[in-house]
Amino acid sequence: MAQTNLTIRIDENIKQEAESLFNRIGINTSTAINVFFRQAIREQSIPFELKPYDDYYSGAKMERLMHSIGQAERGEVVTRTMAELEDMARGG
Repeated sequence: MAQTNLTIRIDENIKQEAESLFNRIGINTSTAINVFFRQAIREQSIPFELKPYDDYYSGAKMERLMHSIGQAERGEVVTRTMAELEDMARGG
């Protein structure tokens, strides 16, 4: 099968995080993108649900997310009670 190159622009942090994940899985970025393309072709759609940014990251959820990101960036331990985790899992 003939091969071709693909050039894309992506945020450096996103690229690094994705490469780290792929390495943990045992694949490289090229393989991950090939898997995505093949699955999209097989399903004839994006192989995961897409949601508008505002629907997922709105109001209190966004505030909680940004607070947790800030804690992680400062190296603070992020703790949650079981009730908080269950609420988050329900989308609250």
